[in-house]
Amino acid sequence: MKTYNVKASEIEREWWIVDATDKTLGRLSTTIAQILRGKHKPTFVPHLDSGDFIVVTNAEKIRVTGNKEEQKTYFRHSGYPGGARFTSLKQLREKHPERILEHAVKGMLPHNRLGRVQIKKLKIYKGDSHPHEAQQPKPLEVG
Repeated sequence: MKTYNVKASEIEREWWIVDATDKTLGRLSTTIAQILRGKHKPTFVPHLDSGDFIVVTNAEKIRVTGNKEEQKTYFRHSGYPGGARFTSLKQLREKHPERILEHAVKGMLPHNRLGRVQIKKLKIYKGDSHPHEAQQPKPLEVG
């Protein structure tokens, strides 16, 4: 019996929707990363993008445990000498709450061109509304 290897043209993608209200950041992001990679499918191969699309709503209501709200910092650099910038989780939640989940999921995907393609299938929104009703996303239960 031969091993079946899926081709890029044979991959079928689904749309999922997740409500991030009171979901823990790490537990939610691991589930999202697995679905973006396609590891939940029996046809998973590590060298192809076989994952599904995910729409996340209520990104500002995501939960973190412990003192991470004040102590966790995000680092970015402008590229110039002395251009280091640090932002706390609390400040990021006020300005751009969707970047919290995006940063967590991006770190769990491959750090190459395949990961850059996979992260584009993640759509994160503040509030309940999103522009993807036409795709008829199915609800995804995250524990």
